[in-house]
Amino acid sequence: QVQLVESGGGLVQAGGSLRLSCAASGSIGRIDTMAWYRQAPGKQRELVATISSGGSTNYQDSVQGRFTISRDNAKNTVYLLMNSLKPEDTAVYYCNAGVVALTTGVYRYLEVWGQGTLVTVSS
Repeated sequence: QVQLVESGGGLVQAGGSLRLSCAASGSIGRIDTMAWYRQAPGKQRELVATISSGGSTNYQDSVQGRFTISRDNAKNTVYLLMNSLKPEDTAVYYCNAGVVALTTGVYRYLEVWGQGTLVTVSS
């Protein structure tokens, strides 16, 4: 099995910064694209940013220029540095990864989600 464990959420004032981390563990053969999603109260989950295994990144328009996604392949970890935070960034942030993992003796491709970490931005 593969697990993603997020950390780094919390309460911050508008204009402040936070860095989220997400570490993958388990019988991992390879990790492909990693991503951060978020879900605000009463809203659908939305994609925030993605990063490929080679380091190519994409961002939702509303966070472009404020958020930076990065990864450390040696540590199987993805990060999200969030600057100039706004109250509308308040949400539960989820890590997501495409993982080739060893399950029941066979390598399979899995889409794995973390449990989420709450980010609250006060005005």
